[in-house]
Amino acid sequence: MTWNENGGRLGEEFFTPGSSSFTEFLAAHRPELLSTRRVLPDGMRAAPGQVPHGTTVLALSYRDGVLIAGDRRATMGNLIAQRDLEKVHPADDYTAVAFAGTVGLALDMVKLYQVELTHFEKIEGVPMTLDGKARRLAGMIRQNLGQAMQGLAVVPLLTGYDPSAPEGERGRIFSYDIAGGLYEKTGFHAEGSGSPYAQGALKKLYRKGLDRREASLAALQALYDAADDDSATGGPDISRRIFPIVSVITEDGFERLSEPETEDLSREMVERRRTRPDGPNATP
Repeated sequence: MTWNENGGRLGEEFFTPGSSSFTEFLAAHRPELLSTRRVLPDGMRAAPGQVPHGTTVLALSYRDGVLIAGDRRATMGNLIAQRDLEKVHPADDYTAVAFAGTVGLALDMVKLYQVELTHFEKIEGVPMTLDGKARRLAGMIRQNLGQAMQGLAVVPLLTGYDPSAPEGERGRIFSYDIAGGLYEKTGFHAEGSGSPYAQGALKKLYRKGLDRREASLAALQALYDAADDDSATGGPDISRRIFPIVSVITEDGFERLSEPETEDLSREMVERRRTRPDGPNATP
């Protein structure tokens, strides 16, 4: 892509002033490299159950910032396609994205989004604002609309730490629809096939001012409830030691909870469920 036929020199497009958007650059000069622009032939749709799908992801704000988490299961129809899929990824130092939907396209979109934010900062000399990051991801989802209408939808969940927001409101959550519609959520949100059950759990467990441990346990409880009622969502796999991914974003940046910490919290939650299978009651 970066070389032409004349002695390895960069092409003219690399010296022409333009947008600071990497995706717009590719769309103008090498659109075939954008996986979000490819569509199936007219009249064709992805066969149901033949493409791996990621399921439940969620986010909630807490005292120090925002937490984002996801189960590890990918399904293909009635089959488990993968047990240890990673659905939560850092986009940059203060932003993270999780996804539900078509796994292959989602992973491509996450990688492209990471490059998009890095490219913008290198060209402009400053990081993009969190609102700008949210809008830029909406544009990338909109590019995928053709594939989404053919059964290959990707539904991301974006979180970030916004130092310009008022104290206590710096952890922000954004959700999207398949057409790129952008919605900011307050407190918590979930996406994917198990999201109705995760949302129900968070409604009774969430409160403002949760500390990191409390927020992590609330997220794990919500994912457990989702797995309890949705076969496409995977719960903690104690025997294989596969546990949900939990990450936080604070003024210190993105941090993924370590495997030992996530395992300890998951085991504690499962042990509590032995005496209360339906989970904890709402906090007064």
